[in-house]
Amino acid sequence: MIKDFVKGLWRENPVFVQVLGMCPTLAVTTKALFGLSMGMATTFVVVSSSMVIAAIRKFVPEQVRIPIFTVIIATFVTAADYFLKANFFQISKALGPYVPLIVVNCIILGRAEAFASKNGIRRSILDALGMGIGFTSALIVLGSVREILGAGTIFGVRIMGEHFTNWIVMVLPAGAFITLGLLVGLFNIADKKFKDKRQRVKR
Repeated sequence: MIKDFVKGLWRENPVFVQVLGMCPTLAVTTKALFGLSMGMATTFVVVSSSMVIAAIRKFVPEQVRIPIFTVIIATFVTAADYFLKANFFQISKALGPYVPLIVVNCIILGRAEAFASKNGIRRSILDALGMGIGFTSALIVLGSVREILGAGTIFGVRIMGEHFTNWIVMVLPAGAFITLGLLVGLFNIADKKFKDKRQRVKR
């Protein structure tokens, strides 16, 4: 079962491998905190919805499974959205419409259809948790790089010297595309080296 959890962290990482959820990935990662917040909200939704879907999967008619899955996901998205608005209003305001749009996030509906609807509760929770943490980690890394270069800070704490010139492009949409492209490239290089090393060890 540990494989169900680990695959989302690396081998099937939603951002760096499957390239899913690009809308929030590119839009909200101007700061590491925003990436963390979006990732945690998405993780809550994917874990909660996967757990419920796995629990009721045998009772859901095949013909209406997608609408039912969508309603379940929307319920948890609404809960996450209201929680952020009530307790972290500034973060909720910064994330804008991207929290409600978690409903149509390919990662969540994909895990519901491909895994939770076919497996038990325990495996579905592990799968969803791995995907959620993998997604969150990718958003934090992307947000951290953009925040450091774009503002000289990370999680609001200044780490660059006073003479550092902010890279304005990093807080713009172009910076998101550039950073994501470089990170995906680095991820693929690291993954290839890891696979080559494993093959050499097996020999």
